[in-house]
Amino acid sequence: MHIDISSRFNYKSLFRFVLPSIVMMIFISTYTMVDGYFVSNYVGKTAFTAVNLIFPAIMVFACVGFMFGAGGSALVAKTMGEGQTEKANRLFSLIVLSALAGGILLSALGYFLMPFLASAMGASGEVLACSVFYGRTLLLSLPMFVLQRVFQSFMVSAGKPSLGLCMTILSGVTNIGLDALFILVFKWGLLGAGLATVLCEYAGGLFPLIYYLKRNTSSLQLVKPEWDGPALWKTCTNGSSELLTNISMSFVSMLYNYQLISIAGTDGVAAFGVIMYVAFFFEAIFIGYSMGTAPIVSYNYGARRDDELRSIFRKSLTVIACAGLFLTTSAYFAAPILANIFVGYDETLATLTVRGFRFFSFSFLLNGFCMYGSAFFTALNNGFISSVISLLQSVVFQIIAVIALPLWLGTDGIWLSVSIAKLLAFFVTVSFWISCRKEYHTPKEIFPTKKHFSEMEREMLFALSERKHYYCIILLSSLKLIAFFSFPMPVYNLHEAIRRQRTYLLDILLHAVISTDSMCSLSICSSSTLVISKYFFL
Repeated sequence: MHIDISSRFNYKSLFRFVLPSIVMMIFISTYTMVDGYFVSNYVGKTAFTAVNLIFPAIMVFACVGFMFGAGGSALVAKTMGEGQTEKANRLFSLIVLSALAGGILLSALGYFLMPFLASAMGASGEVLACSVFYGRTLLLSLPMFVLQRVFQSFMVSAGKPSLGLCMTILSGVTNIGLDALFILVFKWGLLGAGLATVLCEYAGGLFPLIYYLKRNTSSLQLVKPEWDGPALWKTCTNGSSELLTNISMSFVSMLYNYQLISIAGTDGVAAFGVIMYVAFFFEAIFIGYSMGTAPIVSYNYGARRDDELRSIFRKSLTVIACAGLFLTTSAYFAAPILANIFVGYDETLATLTVRGFRFFSFSFLLNGFCMYGSAFFTALNNGFISSVISLLQSVVFQIIAVIALPLWLGTDGIWLSVSIAKLLAFFVTVSFWISCRKEYHTPKEIFPTKKHFSEMEREMLFALSERKHYYCIILLSSLKLIAFFSFPMPVYNLHEAIRRQRTYLLDILLHAVISTDSMCSLSICSSSTLVISKYFFL
């Protein structure tokens, strides 16, 4: 069964559509964890500390891929929803070319800045040398890493989420296999770990590039690009939240490492590295789901299908809430097992890791809502709100928490700071959802007003006088149901409410009409329903 972004989604079809994106992100996190496992267990704790110390700096340069991917796919999906296929292909081609150029420039810049960045994060001696060496090695494949991230977002918009999954599997298998070959067989140590990552990123970036350069069965095709400055600017502003998120996460990680070196030494950095590897695995579900649903939101927004847009929103909140509860519980109890896999050779380090990850696990309860909230507004082409959410949750709240909490709680304050930051960000995200619920193609009067009730009373009296009991029950029952389920159901007026409820109320209400013996009993029932409805709305 083929499912694309123009489909009407229930829970089953929605899950099938986003599953490749979720599996893709889980697979990315898995081979990242494997990379860390090989370095930690077969290269040494010093090399593992160096990798974890410099990796956030690499991600600062790589985040341009997330910006072009998220912002560009939202714009292209919206353009496709408007029926402008040729324009969508031209925009797609321009965005890919711009992302590649940006990756090349940032790779060159990062090569010269790497020693300064490593020193600024507190590295010295052997850790400094290893950090610079590993960082410069990874920069060799930065342009391909950027392309990989861009194509991963566009695969969903193009109706090929499974192809994005295959691309990720290819890249991941390459990385794992080369890690084993270079580190275990050739004994190349840190060089082997870096080269394995470089080659896997070339595989992940070149494969989709070749696919889209040729004629394909997807909704998108690389064509001769045409310069479109406003569209490129819109892409950057749409993706600014993802840009800010990834840059800020990297800088915050640097701040965490600095605090940990000061309070807990190199063991603290190593423990934080393990937590980040594992946390990425758990958060991959939220990232994949947000990535998978974003083109659906953009398409329905562009096509002005408000009912489907709100349906996706409601279903998404339910999915995220259930996933958050499951992940928090799983992470808390699985902490000893996960710590033993990475740092079981050092009992002190393993104990520190377990304690840190258990504090960190509470962030999964709310992190999904924050991630989805940012992605949701990006998909609606509202880069400003998305950026505000990302900036607050990833920068402002975390910086305040990681600086303030250790003053009272020491190392525990560092682990707990993420959960506190996500809690504050959750309240911000919910406030934006509430304040903006009427903004996107939604009439001003979502809820029934006094005017509607006046209409209802006249129609009810007329229905009773004409002995149209069936219509009267539908009218009042519909309004009562809307009283409970109106947000975010799009109800434009009274008659729309009747029409929307008629289908699934038909059998029940017909039975009610047949069993009604007198107009008196019906009038009492109707009056009671009216009172209840007025109580809820006025």
